[in-house]
Order: sequence, then C-alpha cells, then structure tokens
Amino acid sequence: MRETFELRGDYIPLCDLLKFCFVTESGGAAKHLIAEGNVLVDGDVELRKACKIRAGQVVSGDGFEIRVIASP
Repeated sequence: MRETFELRGDYIPLCDLLKFCFVTESGGAAKHLIAEGNVLVDGDVELRKACKIRAGQVVSGDGFEIRVIASP
C-alpha cells in the first residue's frame, strides 16, 4: 500500500498517522507495531510511539509506505 497523507498542522504523532491511514485498526495496535521495531521513518527504525511526523517525511514498514505532505 502506497499512500500520501495531507498534513493539516505542524505534525502528527506516529501512532495516530498509522491509525488514520488504516495501517492498523487502533491506536493500541499502532503502538504495538512501533514498539516491535516494524516502522521506519525516513528509512530508520522508529521506536517512539508519539514521534512527531512532519511534512516531507516518509513512514514505511512491511507492506506500506506513507508520504506526508503539507496541506495546501
């Protein structure tokens, strides 16, 4: 799954992004996925559940890639 997420503020917490883009069914499942080391931010493993994701970053993992862009 490749998706583009339009960011309407300064940032979105990583766990919320995964939930909003339907990578996981819940915030709890998103936190578990992150804690297991299965989520990359700009190619590096990210273990912080509330990591601030900003426009220009790419969040990826097994079977998904989310490009975050600024809302016009």
